[in-house]
Amino acid sequence: MKVAVFGRFYNETTTTSVERLFAYLLEKDADAYIETEFFNLIKENSPHIDEYRSFKTFDTLDKSFDLLVSIGGDGTILRAIIYVKDLDIPIIGINTGRLGFLATIQVDQIESAIQNIIDGKYKISERSLLSVETSPKSKEISTLNFALNEVAISRKNTTSMITVETFLDGEYLTSYWSDGLIISTPTGSTGYSLSCGGPVITPSNNSFVLAPIAPHNLSARPLIIPDSTEIQLKVEGREDSHLISLDSRIATLENGTIITIKKADFTIKMIDLLNESFLTTLRKKLLWGEDKRN
Repeated sequence: MKVAVFGRFYNETTTTSVERLFAYLLEKDADAYIETEFFNLIKENSPHIDEYRSFKTFDTLDKSFDLLVSIGGDGTILRAIIYVKDLDIPIIGINTGRLGFLATIQVDQIESAIQNIIDGKYKISERSLLSVETSPKSKEISTLNFALNEVAISRKNTTSMITVETFLDGEYLTSYWSDGLIISTPTGSTGYSLSCGGPVITPSNNSFVLAPIAPHNLSARPLIIPDSTEIQLKVEGREDSHLISLDSRIATLENGTIITIKKADFTIKMIDLLNESFLTTLRKKLLWGEDKRN
């Protein structure tokens, strides 16, 4: 089994996770590759780094990899998809972060999770993505123009609202007077969109959500649309530019830029172990059912 290991940050939980994961991969004689910057971080922080020097490093991935293990939180997985792109490499996340809707494997489950994957005891959850094109073309987002969670338009360098003129499949919807607008996938529905009043959507749903950020149009509410819809946005405001974020990546666009958002032509494959489900994760992470009457 050829495994890629990716991470971004380091804390006490990371050290434990790295050492348990690497020890088990060595035991199973896995062909393990560690992302170069993460390997350098491990060298600075792990007292047992010499035990892992047989592992190789990677800067890019190819289709020969069977699995990517992300060590961190959901943000680390969002960054990992920059490497995975459209290669169809399944991802599993070890949670050393906080909430963990995507990174669901706890430290004490690492060995059993890897063994279940080796034994084929898992299922694949295919997650849709958003793709972005701009006119005029933006060099900042032209090469990595996709997002797993959401694309967000927001104001920049001002406390004033912006106006986000919005079209769906060429038909005018509305102009949001707000701090911005979030276009979320089902995967991202438990993230930024949720904090702005958007609904939770199950991962297999074929929908996107439009959620305004602090709208001054008091009647504006989150809107669920089919994921086959092509969305076009144009921003105006007192400043000359605004921000666009694709998950954790941020770029600046000039006002008046036409932003076209639609479903990407590839998916990200997340590994779900057989004892896991999205509904179980919701109950755990959002504390649903904690009412004593349940």
